[in-house]
Amino acid sequence: MEIENKLKLGFGLMRLPRLDDQTIDVEQVAKMVDLFIEAGGTYFDTAYAYPGSEEAIKEALVKRYPRDTYTLATKCTVMGVSSEEQAKKEFDISLERSGAGYFDYYLLHAIQRSTYKLYDEYHLWDFVKQLKEEGKIRHYGFSFHADPELLEELLTLHPDVDFVQLQINYADWENPGVASRRNWEICKAHGKPVTVMEPVKGGILADPIDPVKEIFDSEGTGMSYASWAIRFVASKDNLLAVLSGMSNIAQMEDNLSFMKDFKPLTEHEEEVIKKAQAAFDADKSIPCTGCRYCTKGCPMGIPIPDIFTVENRKKGSPEFRTKREYAIVTAGKGKASECLQCGQCESVCPQHLPIITLLEQCRNLE
Repeated sequence: MEIENKLKLGFGLMRLPRLDDQTIDVEQVAKMVDLFIEAGGTYFDTAYAYPGSEEAIKEALVKRYPRDTYTLATKCTVMGVSSEEQAKKEFDISLERSGAGYFDYYLLHAIQRSTYKLYDEYHLWDFVKQLKEEGKIRHYGFSFHADPELLEELLTLHPDVDFVQLQINYADWENPGVASRRNWEICKAHGKPVTVMEPVKGGILADPIDPVKEIFDSEGTGMSYASWAIRFVASKDNLLAVLSGMSNIAQMEDNLSFMKDFKPLTEHEEEVIKKAQAAFDADKSIPCTGCRYCTKGCPMGIPIPDIFTVENRKKGSPEFRTKREYAIVTAGKGKASECLQCGQCESVCPQHLPIITLLEQCRNLE
């Protein structure tokens, strides 16, 4: 698949500005769309599951610009769906809501260990291939929230997938609960370009913890914290677009200020990012070093250091994301609640951590 977008930035439409809880501010969205397109942006990303988003982009984009001047992505979900017919009907509903005529990119939405079998049961892989053959979509892919082993399996089973959407950001680059780097490498090995979601981790990296702020502030560049996060991702290769879920005009203007004439991170800036990553790693309530001595003899196969990492990194994250990361690191392995309290782990821990007690604390992740 040839990568088409000249501007690496994509407009994520999940967090659009609202007048109230029920009403999207379409007028402000239209202004954001204008700024984005004027800067050379073309990639817009919505989903059936984003309340009001498809309808808003119909008014702010589809009715106002020629169809061949932008690309539009949306997604089919199995969450809250009880039948194959219901899942497939989402496409027609999305098409009607958006008025787009066709979709440039259509994704199977939020594949994870708890949902991936439903996409087979509802024959949705075959469905999206049929839509592509009929010209109703141009490319199909999937967004992914699971472990590298499942990603490898899916790309092997479905070699005709055009692209994959992954959560990638500097805080999760080596986070076992997200596996940003490993999943990106797997896509690259399979020749599948990546659309990036969560480059600022749902806003957490736009307003990071104080030690990280101090690192970036000491550089004296005046650049936003979000710019460091987005440029880190955009500096990677094999990318289709880096999606930013912008919620107001100010965020759009900030993103365009460094993405319109994008320059990859310099070697010095890469080192600054490494310092920020280290600051996140050091911000721990559980001082586990990840030596993994504790896992070698665990009779339940509990990935103790990975569970501790998820617990340490939940600060500022919504509960659903933390639970998803926990599900990833424990997939096919033991959970914190399955600890037999045999004490093997504590007997070999170089940090002399009270692992049994800490695992009890981590049961809240389940």
